[in-house]
Amino acid sequence: MPLAHRLEAIVVDVTTRSPLQRAIGTRARRWLLVGTLLAGLLAAVVLVAAAAPADRTFAALSDTAQSLMSVVTPLFGILLVHDLRRAGGAARVAPTVLAVCLPAVVIGVVGVLICAATLAFTPADIADDAWRHAGTIAVGSVLTQIGAGLVGTGLGLLLRSTVIAFVATIVLPLGLFAALSVDALRPAQAWLTPLGSVRNLLSGDMSLLRWVQWLCVLLIWGVGLNAVGAAVLRRHDRASEPTSAR
Repeated sequence: MPLAHRLEAIVVDVTTRSPLQRAIGTRARRWLLVGTLLAGLLAAVVLVAAAAPADRTFAALSDTAQSLMSVVTPLFGILLVHDLRRAGGAARVAPTVLAVCLPAVVIGVVGVLICAATLAFTPADIADDAWRHAGTIAVGSVLTQIGAGLVGTGLGLLLRSTVIAFVATIVLPLGLFAALSVDALRPAQAWLTPLGSVRNLLSGDMSLLRWVQWLCVLLIWGVGLNAVGAAVLRRHDRASEPTSAR
């Protein structure tokens, strides 16, 4: 391999690895990850203890635990973007956005294991079809957390305040879901809102139409939101460059 290509490969590798290392590389973020997983575990245990036997299913546990954890997952993306802003590296937006997939996948996979273990080892009666669609739900759990992380990076790019960006990850998706709750607009929930799509993913009852709906939501809230955020960040960086450097 020519020396120039080798140097380019090294630069790309460092650019990619740095955000990945920061994703859960600090003590505070590791504790945040642990706290998120403990919240999912608590939710699963409480649901198994309180629910009727017919409601003790892998789908019900996953819906509750994964939905609760997905409230926190965007914070990892927001913190990564905060690192990016401090470093002043608009050119490294893509690796930063992709890096949020690491904690998101960890949360999704461990959440699947938590729900499966809680259901498998519960001494109480469970539903007859408790494990229905388990494979699809497991995949949907990971996709749910990745989507939540991407919402975090997108709003983190658009909003400079970490607190406001985090609040926005809750208020904006839920606000849109509520706005589309009227009968005439309710079918649009699964096409336009993360919550509408997540409900389908975590039920495991996915048809071709529902996969298309999920893809549409991913393009809006994952790809589109981050693309707009990256463009805004680059414009801000260009505007803040000293006149002599232009």
